[in-house]
Amino acid sequence: MASPNSKSRRLRALLARKERVLSVLHPPTAALARIMERAGCEAGFVGTSAVVGGYTGLADVGTATMGECVQIGKWIAGAVEFPVILDGDTGHGGTMAVRRLVRECIEAGLAGVRIDDQPIEGKRRTQSAGVQVVPLEQAVARYRAAVDMRNELDHGFVVMAQCYARDAVNSGLDECIKRLAAYEREGGVDWVQLESPHSEDEIRKARAAVKGTLSFMKGKLPRYLSAEEHLALGVNVAWYPGFTHHVMWAGIWEFMQDFQKRGITAWEDFQKKHSGYPIPDVPPEGEGGEKQQELEKRYFKP
Repeated sequence: MASPNSKSRRLRALLARKERVLSVLHPPTAALARIMERAGCEAGFVGTSAVVGGYTGLADVGTATMGECVQIGKWIAGAVEFPVILDGDTGHGGTMAVRRLVRECIEAGLAGVRIDDQPIEGKRRTQSAGVQVVPLEQAVARYRAAVDMRNELDHGFVVMAQCYARDAVNSGLDECIKRLAAYEREGGVDWVQLESPHSEDEIRKARAAVKGTLSFMKGKLPRYLSAEEHLALGVNVAWYPGFTHHVMWAGIWEFMQDFQKRGITAWEDFQKKHSGYPIPDVPPEGEGGEKQQELEKRYFKP
């Protein structure tokens, strides 16, 4: 068994921190992840909807392959020092596929993977109608396979379980709470997430059932909860991944509307208004144009 990589250790330390909430955000691309890092981002999530879908143009209905997801996650994780978690969807197959997913995530330098409990044949986007969950025993087996592979390769790698049971057509709140506890206790995962809380009281019930790390998505809540409200509920992880994408989409939309009306003047005014904004160094340090010229002098005669 290998020792944990530094990013896995960092993620575990952040999850163990109780006095301050860890905000998890989407890094839309490797270059934008560098901007986020400069601005203080502590952890990123490569989701199959906004991040992978942003690259592929495909809907989040199980169409993205394991290879596509891991490749995009690898590019982003390799660009920054903060830990990056990959959306593993349903694990992309049976037991052996789940094991392969964990192996490839570890080899790609990712700090963790989130795997959900939907059936692979009917995988749906979060908050979609018709969501179902697989039988509890099947879900637990999925998580045990992931944890066992983790333990064989890198005991620091974080395995997270996403529970869709709250709004599933074949489940409900009581079963959801039961599953969250079972995924932690029997599945052995490090972190469980409630996909669709309807109230703060439901979050409290989930918190009481789970001993370790718990997070929740916005679900049916009327608004996103603040960091202070998270801590008051005993939750030290805030799931805000989509914020960055919405900011990016709105920014591009506004500029394009202005550009269509005013042409180059829109660009000139944008530069004046945003003078000094950081532009990421796209190549890894030491692997850009200067390195290229150095190697050309070394390898080729004048």
